[in-house]
Amino acid sequence: MSASNASTHVAVLMGGWSAERPVSLSSGKGCANALRGQGFTVTEIDVGRDIAEVLARLEPDVAFNALHGPFGEDGTIQGLLEILAIPYTHSGVLASALAMRKDRAKTVMAAAGVPVAHGVTRSRFEVAREHPLPLPYVAKPVADGSSFGVYILREGANSPPADLARADWPLGDEMLCEPFIPGLELTCGVIGYKAGAEPLDIIEIRPAGGGFYDYEAKYSKGGSIHVLPAPLKPNIYQKVQEMAVRAHEALGCRGVSRADFRYDEATDTLVCLEVNTQPGMTQTSLVPELAAHRGLVFGELVTWMVQDASLGR
Repeated sequence: MSASNASTHVAVLMGGWSAERPVSLSSGKGCANALRGQGFTVTEIDVGRDIAEVLARLEPDVAFNALHGPFGEDGTIQGLLEILAIPYTHSGVLASALAMRKDRAKTVMAAAGVPVAHGVTRSRFEVAREHPLPLPYVAKPVADGSSFGVYILREGANSPPADLARADWPLGDEMLCEPFIPGLELTCGVIGYKAGAEPLDIIEIRPAGGGFYDYEAKYSKGGSIHVLPAPLKPNIYQKVQEMAVRAHEALGCRGVSRADFRYDEATDTLVCLEVNTQPGMTQTSLVPELAAHRGLVFGELVTWMVQDASLGR
């Protein structure tokens, strides 16, 4: 513990009003407790629409961004923090907005040589009327996370997902539809920026009940089995790490990010599904596990993130 940490006031931003609010609250509380354990002065903020007023009154030295989903992960809160001149963690305005918009991010990643699944973006009403791609395919909100609103349409699915036409659908009007890639679910963390960006190791994720890595599998204790390091051939392991760093750099990410992949061993096909600029920091989350495997325990990880905080990210 550093004696100088106590003089640094960290506001941990959590909660918010997106569908990922419960995950954000869990991430935020875990990070706040770890930062207190490292000697920082910490204020937890459940973010509401008055966040600018709250932060202006509080005047923290650093904002630790533990928000997930729209308004916390899409460049919105980052722009506010720039205006208020409060240094913050994770990626900046442009990288956050770009990575959150999955179809735009794929265009940038593909141009940088990162393999991606070639899909189409359609309104949710179009997807509810007719299949936009040959079966099997995946339909997911173009700007949400935590597997909310994801549909896997398998061979033999006669009808498209009619739920997408619901009047109370809460996850935006655009859906990204991609061919379903069978095989292994992989994830790789990246820490740092530009020439200093380094890959962490790779986890293979196996939902405990089989099937899809959905919200329950992600956040329920025992909901998934994490195989670390992932049992891949050395050349594939190296390629996943290389592509994770390349995606991180292409999008302009800062701090910590996590890239998710599918790898089909039968056809030797690797695709990057997305880059998460605000990876979860709960007790079941992947990045803390990856960092610990590398020897960076949770308290040290969040301390590094605070020390890395800046403006103009």
